[in-house]
Amino acid sequence: MTTITTREARQISAANASGRPTALLVHGLWLLAESWDAWREHLEDAGYAVVVAEWPAEVEDIATARRDPSFFAGVGVGEVTDHVAEIAEALTVKPLLIGHSFGGLLVQRVADRGLAAATVAIDPAPFKGVLPLPLTTLKASFPVLGNPANRTRTVTLTFDEFRYGFANAVTEDEARALYEAHNIAAPGRPLFQAATANFNPKAATRIDVKNAERGPLLVISGEKDTIVPHAIAHAAYRLQSRNAGVTEFVEIEGRGHSLTIDSGWVEVADAALAFAARHVPHPVA
Repeated sequence: MTTITTREARQISAANASGRPTALLVHGLWLLAESWDAWREHLEDAGYAVVVAEWPAEVEDIATARRDPSFFAGVGVGEVTDHVAEIAEALTVKPLLIGHSFGGLLVQRVADRGLAAATVAIDPAPFKGVLPLPLTTLKASFPVLGNPANRTRTVTLTFDEFRYGFANAVTEDEARALYEAHNIAAPGRPLFQAATANFNPKAATRIDVKNAERGPLLVISGEKDTIVPHAIAHAAYRLQSRNAGVTEFVEIEGRGHSLTIDSGWVEVADAALAFAARHVPHPVA
């Protein structure tokens, strides 16, 4: 049985009919697919067809998400990986995968299945084998990991929690605007899966970093990120550098975890596009 939604199916059909290279975007926790709206237009202007993946059980808009915060309860890394992989397999050509936060982990797992033309992982959540655990990450994750019952529940961040984990590198006014525009409840299960991965031989977050089918990979890190700081992002890069394929790392100065949705998002998108320009085939006009 397919997990592709009607909205995703329309985007897949349009992408396949366009003849353009396709970018497949994957969001992380505390966000919905709409968080990529500005990126969609920017990537289309750059010549890409765009498909934005939803997570299983995702609702269509912020208002609906806030009326029933439990809709994501129990959703985990495996289910979302399988769903994004199904979308990638439905595309005529291998897509450029772009993911943020847990989306950055997910796109690496989908690339591990040989389904990517190239991959951009932005402030990616750690996969099994990434060992650094900075204090800022513990503090930013505590609203979820501090209560074991959250494994099967959703958690909504307070503004102060969002400010610390997401929006520490923007002004107070911008942080509040981002919180009002985007923040929703997130499933706790993926954070528990990531937190216990290095003690679990069958961890849902495992990746074969030497897989020859992975394709080119760029890891982007926000310099001031607290939840996925440099130590975590660069450790992922070092492990992925064991791959025979192209593996690159870019740090964006002065940016926090909100770097894909805040006022500086274009700089991040252009870094992804510059990488893709070298590695994603464009059809000859």
